[in-house]
Amino acid sequence: MEKNKIIALRMERQCLSHKAGEKEYLELYRDLQPGQNVYWNGFGQPPTLSFRADFDDLEFNRIRQRERELIKGRFGGGNLGWIVPEDLELFAAIYRKPLVSPNPHQQLILDLITGQGAMTIQQIKQETGLLVKEITPALHRLQEAFLIYEDQYDGEWDRGWCLFPELFPHACLERVPRSQALSQLLLRFARRMVWFDTKMAKSYYRLPEKEIKQTVACLVQDGQLVSLDGGFIRAEDHELLTAPTPQIPHFVYAIHRNDVLYKTCEGELKAWIEPMIRELEYDHEPLQYLLIDGKFRGAVVGHFRNGPYDLNDVVCDLEDREARKDEILEAVKTVNWGQAPKRVFGRLQ
Repeated sequence: MEKNKIIALRMERQCLSHKAGEKEYLELYRDLQPGQNVYWNGFGQPPTLSFRADFDDLEFNRIRQRERELIKGRFGGGNLGWIVPEDLELFAAIYRKPLVSPNPHQQLILDLITGQGAMTIQQIKQETGLLVKEITPALHRLQEAFLIYEDQYDGEWDRGWCLFPELFPHACLERVPRSQALSQLLLRFARRMVWFDTKMAKSYYRLPEKEIKQTVACLVQDGQLVSLDGGFIRAEDHELLTAPTPQIPHFVYAIHRNDVLYKTCEGELKAWIEPMIRELEYDHEPLQYLLIDGKFRGAVVGHFRNGPYDLNDVVCDLEDREARKDEILEAVKTVNWGQAPKRVFGRLQ
């Protein structure tokens, strides 16, 4: 496998070697669903695709939320995410967890919302006498079953919970076969990742690898995917990978931990970074990972907190890291409210 070709094409497809305009951004967002906000960045923030748009996509997606052009749900592993309404049935086919026998709290809340309409958690508490810590998991389970919907169309804390069919009366949650839905997601994933293996898809979508392998095998048999060096590419991309190697983009980005490029190799990155930070005597949780010329080469480490994080150090395995120190520092400051780290490559600044 020609890794440089894969990297160059992946950065192009991810809109990291160029910035997407609105039309291209909408296509990219749809392929990378469910969208998430910046990791540890406060309740109510709209989802973003960091560094990929030539406009303010935070505000762009805030408007899309308000107009309900993005809708909220619980998808892989119960994680929150935002999808476009036209893909609701697709994601329901994959992530809906039917609730056959609601427990008493779930049934009480479902009956209450059925009878009285949309309610906030505080209103549910007043009506039922349940504690918030009892209400919240019940709501989340009903949400995973697509029985109720968390109508968070702005950044407010006190959002309403309503019956799912009332907001989406035309949705048929069993219309799309699960195998068909997963095939469609994996083909979108292949377009944006260029080359992927089943572990990457499992990591991103939080689905059983056995099921992903079965679906990929069908796509290979159908000629839509082609096997390549332990992974897979789209059939139409095969010629691109035999063409002359495009130029590898030159950039440094500090990637947050909800970004698609991090999520697809989360376990691998955690294992890779651990020897680089295990001996540090100060807080050294990875806050962001350094994507340098299309490859992960280091991390910003410290401590998450509300407000500016503690940026204790920058670690990097580049041989020429000193020559690129200014670039790396600028990338770190860009995503940390202009704040510089206390140390760079282990040295106090």
